[in-house]
Amino acid sequence: MTMDETPETARKSAVVAVVGRTNAGKSTLVNRLVGEKISIVSPVEQTTRNTIRGIVSDPRGQLVLLDTPGLHKAVGNLGRLLNRMARRSAAGTDILCVLFDASEEPRLEDVGWMQRVARERPEKVLFVLNKADRAPFFETMYRDAWKEQGSDLAVKWAKSIASTEGGAKDVLDALFDFAEVGEPMFPDDIVTDYPRRLAMADAIREKYLARLHQELPHEIGVCVRRIDERERGGRPVWEATVDVLVNRPSQKPIVIGRGAETVKYVRQCAERELSDVFGVKVSLEIWVKVEPNWMKNERLLAQMGYLGDLV
Repeated sequence: MTMDETPETARKSAVVAVVGRTNAGKSTLVNRLVGEKISIVSPVEQTTRNTIRGIVSDPRGQLVLLDTPGLHKAVGNLGRLLNRMARRSAAGTDILCVLFDASEEPRLEDVGWMQRVARERPEKVLFVLNKADRAPFFETMYRDAWKEQGSDLAVKWAKSIASTEGGAKDVLDALFDFAEVGEPMFPDDIVTDYPRRLAMADAIREKYLARLHQELPHEIGVCVRRIDERERGGRPVWEATVDVLVNRPSQKPIVIGRGAETVKYVRQCAERELSDVFGVKVSLEIWVKVEPNWMKNERLLAQMGYLGDLV
């Protein structure tokens, strides 16, 4: 705090873990709070596979939001890794923000997060009831589920409509109420420090999720092998070589599409979005490869950013 600042005017700072079960709307909420799309959004479960940092700067201070993989019933090696990543992301942060999809009755994973909060007693906890515009809205059931934990820990509650403009204002206000006076961790003009190769991979995977829906979303892995920075016509161009991995030969035609229409669609959509995000022309060269059991291959998982400090 400087000589000219008072406790009321000094800027605040906090690291916030945004957690909850898969498909509760965490990425949508983080994107809304940040004001830009930094996390991929899809109705398909387990969309987020990495912990992504979104940075919110306003006159009150700065919040660093950790968008984590959703907690779910783990199936396979990758599923277990994502659950471990989600749990570890909650450790060592200033504020724990637990998001619930309150348009549905509480599930086992929702109660699991409440049990963890009651057991570990983090100092600052915000329970967010998302999709408050839906009917029915099960607010009472979530509050009762917390009462059943028998904890005397005081938690804040907020409602959110993460998909609408202004729908997350109460959440942002509650997080800044929790935050304490401190120096910002990033420049104010940065919205994420997510590595560009992982951002590229996420954008490509999001387009596949939109195109293929439930056909084989969790069988797809995307690995950006190389990014070459060049100039074309006096303008910078990023040329990226990308491998799209599938487990079985029978999946390869689905990912490529008849006449390569699927891979062309994904490439064109991802190039447009990434060019807008990075402010330079992005050109993608996509190769679809069969890599049996890639989700058990630690070398590939590490290249895709799924292991982090878990190994």
